[in-house]
Amino acid sequence: MIQGNRLPRSLKKNGYRVKITEPDNNLEKSIKFFKPNVIFNALHGQFGEDGFIQTILERFKIPYTHSGVIASSIAMDKEISKKIFIKNKINTPKFLTYSYDIKNEDLIKKIKKKLRFPVVAKPLNEGSSVNVYICNEKNIIKILNSIKQYKKVMIEEFIGGREIQVAIMGNKKLGAIELKPKRKFYDYQAKYDLNAKTKHIIPVDLPQLKFNQLMNLAFKAHKVIGCRGVTRSDFKYFEGDFYLLEINTQPGMTKLSLVPEIASYSGITFIKLIEWMLKDASKKK
Repeated sequence: MIQGNRLPRSLKKNGYRVKITEPDNNLEKSIKFFKPNVIFNALHGQFGEDGFIQTILERFKIPYTHSGVIASSIAMDKEISKKIFIKNKINTPKFLTYSYDIKNEDLIKKIKKKLRFPVVAKPLNEGSSVNVYICNEKNIIKILNSIKQYKKVMIEEFIGGREIQVAIMGNKKLGAIELKPKRKFYDYQAKYDLNAKTKHIIPVDLPQLKFNQLMNLAFKAHKVIGCRGVTRSDFKYFEGDFYLLEINTQPGMTKLSLVPEIASYSGITFIKLIEWMLKDASKKK
């Protein structure tokens, strides 16, 4: 299951037999017919990286890339993962969850008391920054009503400062990259639209001690969630402190994706990165 064309094209070019399939009713038939040695799971968002497809893949007894059922489920649930970060003394923005069951004025009071405006509203279980909004007191109710299909959302304190992403590759602290989006933040369009013109900065300009602290925090998050393979952790760096926003168990592999760029800076080509992920998956059979 591959997102985009770069990944299968690279594998085919390097002598791999590749079958692209969607997570539909033909999935089981396709896997049984093709008899793959390993499955590269390149799905994103709900169903793809929340433990659901992982549960299905476990039935086939075929190795698959990225984290397993439990770690995928935990990482995708922003409330549970943040509670684990807090328990393990990993700094993360303050938050509250909202399920549309209190009056608008009571919500505003609660936000002012626990957080303060502006805040970030986001679905609890979504990927690729889909339906993530920066809200102020005037527009928050309108925005929350526009994403009512999620039934429960997270409202998080807005942290300014620098956006830095860290890649972990198994037990290796692969590296970091800083983003300077032209947009308000690194949202869906900034991630996938070439015209968004987000500036990627590597190496990240940090004192060595701070850089080491950042790497250690990302590695710790990777371990406490129980991840395997490659992960990308999203941080904000503000007034000398790092804030972990979330950990992504299935980072993108497109032309604009960050993990391949970090790997390339570390001397690991795209095909070598993919081959490592496939071999790492095979160890879990």
